[in-house]
Amino acid sequence: MKHPKELWTGKQLASLFFPKDFNYSLKSNTCQKCTTCKKDDCEHDAYVVIRNGQLVSGVIDKKSIGAGQPESILHRLIKDYGTDMGRYYIDKAFKLFLAFIDSRGLTIGLDDEALPQEAKDRVKDAIKDAEDKTAKLISVYDQGLLERLPGRTLEETLETKIMQELEEARERAGEVAGQNLRDDNTALLMAKTGARGSLMNLAHMVACVGQQSVRGERITRGYQNRTLPHFKKGDLGAEAHGFVYSSYKDKLNPIEFFFHAMGGREGLVDTAVRTSQSGYMQRRLINALQDIRVEYDGTVRGTDGSILQFKYGDDGVDPAKSDHGKAVNIDKIVEKVMGEAGGKSNEQ
Repeated sequence: MKHPKELWTGKQLASLFFPKDFNYSLKSNTCQKCTTCKKDDCEHDAYVVIRNGQLVSGVIDKKSIGAGQPESILHRLIKDYGTDMGRYYIDKAFKLFLAFIDSRGLTIGLDDEALPQEAKDRVKDAIKDAEDKTAKLISVYDQGLLERLPGRTLEETLETKIMQELEEARERAGEVAGQNLRDDNTALLMAKTGARGSLMNLAHMVACVGQQSVRGERITRGYQNRTLPHFKKGDLGAEAHGFVYSSYKDKLNPIEFFFHAMGGREGLVDTAVRTSQSGYMQRRLINALQDIRVEYDGTVRGTDGSILQFKYGDDGVDPAKSDHGKAVNIDKIVEKVMGEAGGKSNEQ
């Protein structure tokens, strides 16, 4: 922008550290999945398009710059220009992003979790609908008319169907929450771009926490024929087996809090147990595979010369040098050539 004084746009700043001949395109996380948008003209600015080192359109989010993303900008830079370029880009770009966030700031407050009354009513309607369907399933089960799922008992079938209904209710509540939060909502912005959290976390905060589970099932353990003394014996309803109607913002009642703590404890135990199991598994694999090597004839052999694979990985492609398993990524080569051709024609 030149007038009334010379200014820089965010896209110009983000383009500073790209090589001058870099061409790239990708649909970002912020895509609304609308049918009318095109790559060159998207009203939501969802397509990341870089032509000759300039960010033409799009939002640089987790999908285009995050770790472990299959077709990120960073992956493409390292693939096409080498690891030095990858290091240069990370160092420079992230210093720029940190300087921006230091000057601009990013705050989240209670107002970000506020839903209008109409949206709250729709959330309640979704939960009430699921409750009615649950009651109907229990009634059919009591009458002995419930159709058993293959390989499951009637009780397991009932629990599976109830879990499905309650999970759908939580998802619908989350959708309502997502639709009724403004686009500039900081929490929604972080979830959509992949910076932190997810839309499910946001749904828990503003709409409904939903069904708590232990070992993949509704909460059943507790007292004899009931989870807590607050419920009648044999009660199979949603509330009696760990469904949390409240959101975090609206506060959990003591019973909901207790069930929620049961689900949370499982997550903590799982984390501790999985860490040791996966660590030991890795150690055993390293010890078992440490003597295996690729010979000059392309075969994979053990220490005694026995052939384990006639061709490494069955395709001979080194994963460190491949394009996510492909020896040659035709699409990206075509895109690069087309981008260069477009750049030359513009210069002429």
